Amino acid sequence: MRNKSIAFVLILLIVWGIITYFLFLDRPIGNDIGKDNFNNELMKLERAVESEIALNKELLTQLNEQRKNKYSENDNVVENEKIVEPTKKEIQNTNVFRSGISLGKKTLPDGSPIIAVLVFSCNRVGVKRCLDQLINLRPSADQFPIIVSQDCDDQPTADVIKSYKDQLLHIRQPDQSDIEIPLREKKFKGYFKIARHYGWALNQVFLLFGYQTAIVVEDDLDISSDFFEYFLGTYPLLVSDKSLWCVSAWNDNGKETLVDEQAPHLLYRTDFFPGLGWMLTRDLWLELGPKWPRAYWDDWIRHPEQRKNRACIRPELSRTRTFGKIGVSNGLFYEKHLKYIKLNQKFVPFTKRNLTYLLKDNYDISFVNEVYQSRVINSSVLKSGKISPPGPVRIRYHNPIEYKLTAKKLGLMDDFKSGVPRTGYRGIVTFFYNKLRVYLAPGYNWNGYDIAWS
Repeated sequence: MRNKSIAFVLILLIVWGIITYFLFLDRPIGNDIGKDNFNNELMKLERAVESEIALNKELLTQLNEQRKNKYSENDNVVENEKIVEPTKKEIQNTNVFRSGISLGKKTLPDGSPIIAVLVFSCNRVGVKRCLDQLINLRPSADQFPIIVSQDCDDQPTADVIKSYKDQLLHIRQPDQSDIEIPLREKKFKGYFKIARHYGWALNQVFLLFGYQTAIVVEDDLDISSDFFEYFLGTYPLLVSDKSLWCVSAWNDNGKETLVDEQAPHLLYRTDFFPGLGWMLTRDLWLELGPKWPRAYWDDWIRHPEQRKNRACIRPELSRTRTFGKIGVSNGLFYEKHLKYIKLNQKFVPFTKRNLTYLLKDNYDISFVNEVYQSRVINSSVLKSGKISPPGPVRIRYHNPIEYKLTAKKLGLMDDFKSGVPRTGYRGIVTFFYNKLRVYLAPGYNWNGYDIAWS
């Protein structure tokens, strides 16, 4: 019986290896690789498949070890039992069976969703700060299993992650080979490695481990006390409203001077993909995974071809805050912007609140009416603080130059990605300034984003 079980597992692993091979095979080869380099590309694919096979062997090793330990505990050890030897290259996918994590389950016995937390790590031992918060604040280890995916082969970081033992699952990205990069982009190699890591890790979570929903976190994020409550409360929206494709904990314009600290319960729809602590479903990954880009995945995901007019949910006050000044962007926005993001300090029971106002059919009508019925002012009047009576106000813009000038004057992020301003919804950017709700908005007859504004 035991031999049949092992044979069955082997068959599953072989089938998985074949599926993975075709997933890699279907991925588009970048335009910068010509026909003369086709053989090199095939070799890269072969190495990737070999890495996946090595991972599967390691998983089988863990299963055999657990089975052997189980029989030892019951004094039923079979002598001379054959155990698959681990691969020489360390792929630390260890705690899959030992941690008690139930792979592939969609819900808990009470019907509550199981949401995996995928933490991306590389060579930052400060990952401990992030992991301590996730473990201490999660309401249930069964409901929020933590998977730490490590790139870079950095042993000190690996040692920190291993120290958590069965409190989390530690997996390591096996493909550490060099990446062919166009000469003009050599200095951006880190972005290529990040995209490769993201693609691999999300495949593990959704295709190998079988989770249906995941929250993506990077190793340099602090989280609020209601971080998990926020995602639990918005989960029903994400799975029921097909016009949504993510829930984010991040407000790109979440500086202390631009948010209402007395309204931590406020949530919004946004056409701009925020990232930095975000939830997605397996269905979305099945759509995006086969065409995952070689680099700059976050900008790629904002393209109209990927977004398809879908929106994300984002909060008034961020539920994450980055403490990672050093990274692949070399602290590009940290000193000017990121370190000023306000992290929410008040617990909001989102699971007990009625959030149906965020459904598209409800939201669009009420939001548009509120915006375009508000008083029109200019940025100078807003900065003066001499507005009476108090109430929502609107600042108009007609082109990207006007938008950028106003945004810089008020301290907003002023850039566009695929024509969408940060936090924008229907072109409208909502923020709080001098104790007033403000809408930086295009004309009422707005007819869509212009990618040329980027």
